Amino acid sequence: MKPSRDSEDSLDPHRWTALVILLTGAFLPPLDFFIVNVALPSIREDFQATASTMQLIISGYATTYAVMLITGGRLGDLYGRRNVFLAGMVAFAAASALCGFAWSPAALVVGRVLQGFAAAIMAPQALASINAIFPDHEKSRALSFYALTFGVASMAGLFLGGALIALNILDLGWRAVFLINLPVIAIAAPSAMMVLRETRSEHASKLDVGGAVLIALALFALISPLIEGREQGWPIWSLLMLAGCLPLLFLFWHHEQKVEAAGRDPILAPRLVRTPGLKRGLLAAFFFYAFAAFWLTFSVYQQGGLGRTPFEAGLAILPAAVGFVLGPFASGYIFHVFGRYSTAAGMSLEAAGLFGTAALVSFGAPEFLYVALFFVGAGQGIALPNLVRTVVQRVDTAQSGLASGLVNSMLQIGGALATALIGGLFFSVLGSSTDVISIGHAYSIAAVAIAFCLLIAGWLSAGLGAKKEALR
Repeated sequence: MKPSRDSEDSLDPHRWTALVILLTGAFLPPLDFFIVNVALPSIREDFQATASTMQLIISGYATTYAVMLITGGRLGDLYGRRNVFLAGMVAFAAASALCGFAWSPAALVVGRVLQGFAAAIMAPQALASINAIFPDHEKSRALSFYALTFGVASMAGLFLGGALIALNILDLGWRAVFLINLPVIAIAAPSAMMVLRETRSEHASKLDVGGAVLIALALFALISPLIEGREQGWPIWSLLMLAGCLPLLFLFWHHEQKVEAAGRDPILAPRLVRTPGLKRGLLAAFFFYAFAAFWLTFSVYQQGGLGRTPFEAGLAILPAAVGFVLGPFASGYIFHVFGRYSTAAGMSLEAAGLFGTAALVSFGAPEFLYVALFFVGAGQGIALPNLVRTVVQRVDTAQSGLASGLVNSMLQIGGALATALIGGLFFSVLGSSTDVISIGHAYSIAAVAIAFCLLIAGWLSAGLGAKKEALR
């Protein structure tokens, strides 16, 4: 059914231009997570830094980003998504400059923590604003571009970092992987001020500071040991933090119930969580991003097993990138064929691709990996926009920032847990072996484990409609 004339007249005429700016904000956070991995050897050589410092450069960003996403999303709902998006983008530029001009390992770690904080403020506003400024009949297309951006950023980081270091622009070396953000934001931030329309909750109130602190502590207690624990052999502090996560979550939930009962605005309203299908959608997002473990295991197979350079390993992933580019554009057709099972169809295709990579590696035919990798990318490109739409559109537009933070947070938590557990499985199977057959065997087992997680996610998402049923 075509939209009415009135609805057409009320549409933001700059929404597609605004989308480009919003996608810039969605592109930078995942890019800066992956791009630094390639630069670590150069950073270590330049600073003569310890292995634990190198880990902090990665985990400081990842932990802060995951911990603050829910609060970041809520800030946009309360204080205006355009304002918060701009504040996050400017802060991200400042933190990137600190990283790029870091004079010591400690300064770089501080810069990375600040980058993660700024990314968590900026990123949820992109998805929430898309949900707010686009009408229903255009959201599918806009979210397909969002999914494309999110995936391409993850893949681009794997070879862009190597390219920047190899080119050694202005003799910057590894510093270029951080400073490249500055000209991008120098263009995007003024454009956002001119083009983006402000959106926020119509009944905005003060931030639930107690809830924000409690959820941050609970997520920190969960995510920090997941990221650091495996690297350090699961020391006692990591186990104590994991044990303390559940009591903190209980305190958080009890606090939110009290805030809601008092008629105030909690950071995560219990009534929101009771929205039909929302919990299933979020749990599907949790299992879906077990795919994060693929980047670790496939990279080790490419570099440790096949002897490729980081840049060559990045190029090897290009078939998946091509699939990811094409996948979102097929989402409309997939939705027409599979309807409410579109998300599950995409996840099943992605799982099939992972099973294919495991078989090809096991049978010693890595030259044909590009076929399976294409299906991996296409499946993720189909599943991600449908999954995001399933979750975000189940709630009121006024709370889309919170929903965006929730889905992004579940993706990050799922990714951190999968990297710890499936990464641990990979290294346990591998042991001390360094030959290509042993590494290939370990990769194949990890790929099968990731594929099963995707099938679970597909089962959870099966039948969930994209529209919020409770509001029909």
